[in-house]
Amino acid sequence: MIALLGSGETAPSSGVVYDRLTRHVQAPLQVAILETPAGFQPNSERVAAKVADFLRVRLQNLRPDIALLPARARGSAFSPDDPATTSALLHSDLIFLGPGSPTYTVRQLADSLAWQRLQARHRRGAALVTASAATIAMGRLALPVYEIYKVGTDLHWQPGLDLLGAYGLALIFLPHWNNSEGGAELDTSCCYMGRARFAQLLAQLPSDQTVVGIDEHTGLVLDLNAGHAQVLGRGGVTVMRAGVTRCYTRREQFPLTDLGPFQMIDPAHGLPPAVWEASAADVTPLPSTPRIPPEVVELVAQRQAARTQRDWAAADRLRAQIVAAGWQVRDTPEGPVIECGG
Repeated sequence: MIALLGSGETAPSSGVVYDRLTRHVQAPLQVAILETPAGFQPNSERVAAKVADFLRVRLQNLRPDIALLPARARGSAFSPDDPATTSALLHSDLIFLGPGSPTYTVRQLADSLAWQRLQARHRRGAALVTASAATIAMGRLALPVYEIYKVGTDLHWQPGLDLLGAYGLALIFLPHWNNSEGGAELDTSCCYMGRARFAQLLAQLPSDQTVVGIDEHTGLVLDLNAGHAQVLGRGGVTVMRAGVTRCYTRREQFPLTDLGPFQMIDPAHGLPPAVWEASAADVTPLPSTPRIPPEVVELVAQRQAARTQRDWAAADRLRAQIVAAGWQVRDTPEGPVIECGG
């Protein structure tokens, strides 16, 4: 699974996201935190350590064993291409990348050993969590936030790491979607760009790109095996695709096909054989998750909307349709959970 955070990676609001990702993991939880996004900062180790401190408390029941990976800069003693520096990725259950610079993250990780090992381990079942700058870097295109917002560079996009491109999705991720730091004087929504500048940026995009805006203190959890996504945390997620904008609210689920022509792949696709084989070490298989049909995910979303409106008759009818399709829906504090009906 992948969790893309809009902000608040060490805030209480993100706890539900970490809980969701580690629901089936056995103790001790192996965690790898990459310093790369903030690797240009003298305090990058402290940035990563703050996340580690939070996870030790939040996930204490799983007795987390946390490794800070100082993969800060290529060509240095702490390079993303150094096997020893990135070795903890090969046996991680959860991998985290967070604040810093999106464009720096892409420059340091693109085609690196760290990026290859991260992808291999994730495809073998490790959960991946990104926040802020790292969330932007995961897209096919990355927004150069600091270059535009702080330096005044012309509006433009740069290549991203394209994490989900292999799955048929051309996505652009924008955290801090509902940011309001500028107050009444400056519109800092749309990841600090403001609505006017973002409209210009949107016009520059190829028609096949899907923009995913994630509110602050909100996580978008992608379950690739099950084929659906869920919004967790305080806010919502905005998806712009083919000229249509759709907003998903807290706890709402939707099929990954809402983001584009999603398809599963051979897990070893595009990875060096040696990296793929090495990533198999110490793997604890997660329970197999059957692929949930998009139409069932849509029925669950409709039922959740009916429950929100207290239309219990409609909710019961939709549950019956879900059961007839061979599935069950279980209501939890974090939202509905879809299970095979057996």
